[in-house]
Amino acid sequence: MCSEIAEKGLAGLLARYGMQLEWVATGQSIPGTFWGDSEAGLIGNHLLVRHDTPLHSALHESCHYICMDQQRRDGLHTDAGGGYDEENGVNYLQILLSDFIPECGRARMLADMDEWGYSYRLGSARAWFKQDAEDARQWLLGYGLIDEEGVPTWQLRS
Repeated sequence: MCSEIAEKGLAGLLARYGMQLEWVATGQSIPGTFWGDSEAGLIGNHLLVRHDTPLHSALHESCHYICMDQQRRDGLHTDAGGGYDEENGVNYLQILLSDFIPECGRARMLADMDEWGYSYRLGSARAWFKQDAEDARQWLLGYGLIDEEGVPTWQLRS
């Protein structure tokens, strides 16, 4: 949950991409959420979360913002859209970015993704990431979102 992380860690990570973190009061609906309930919302460059928003949801929606082209970012409200390849890139990037949030890290992100119900051919997010995600890695590399070492470049897709 977003309540379990230091606000500065997530806000700082988002700021590197020109995004702003906005907290929604407990019990209030999250504007811009595609999935409803406690899932994160996106409106423009604003990521909206509550304290009960799952961290994987916050990172996933953030990564959609990072991975979409500028035309889609310009009109972004609720539905990030994107195709199969982008979705895989988003999943891969959220795992990488989790390492930059001290209270999270890759192991926790992979477990959270499995708990939420992400489904992969190999049965888990960890197996997908280690054995079946080369296409996602190449997609991110092709758009300059990660470098050859798999490190985020802190750039948006242009």
